[in-house]
Amino acid sequence: MNNQTSFIITVADEQHVKYASQICDEMESSAKARGTGIAKRSPDYIAQKMLEGKAVIALQQDGTWAGFCYIETWSHGEYVANSGLIVSPDLRKSGLAKQIKKKIFELSRKKYPDAKIFGLTTALAVMRINTELGYSPVTYSELTKDEAFWQGCKSCVNFEILTMKGRTNCLCTAMLYDPEREKKRMAANEQYRSLAAEATEIENPNLQPIHS
Repeated sequence: MNNQTSFIITVADEQHVKYASQICDEMESSAKARGTGIAKRSPDYIAQKMLEGKAVIALQQDGTWAGFCYIETWSHGEYVANSGLIVSPDLRKSGLAKQIKKKIFELSRKKYPDAKIFGLTTALAVMRINTELGYSPVTYSELTKDEAFWQGCKSCVNFEILTMKGRTNCLCTAMLYDPEREKKRMAANEQYRSLAAEATEIENPNLQPIHS
């Protein structure tokens, strides 16, 4: 199924709790298939995220589960992570992951407009999507220092590597969206466009706009 309009992508709520076990099973099997690890979550944990309005779910038109992602907060809301992105195996390469990431990113910005949004991933496709959303690769030192976050990595098969390196790096790539940094970037771009327009006007003072 490659028709992106065929998916229903929405903020999850109580009616979607029935999919929690299926989502957890798929997260685990997907991590094993990639030969990497993820912080394991229980169906109850996933269900709680749905009930809190901190998750996005994708369904096919017939109600079949298609994909999922949820929000976690750290350091008293200073940092937000869009975690657990998963798409049903037979729907991968359909563009669904990108749609879910965009939806959960928008939800995160709405709920936590001042928070830094970060992620750790080994998936190249996720890195590409993050880049399009405005994330930048960063060192682990720019991520949350919240001990609870790092303890969540214990169930990952690469946790020993993370520990040996003193949490300075691991096999995952760290990416971060900083709203303050983004504001400065946009302001700089706007200033550049303004200066470019002024320069064009000075060089071509008699240039008249074309009206159609």
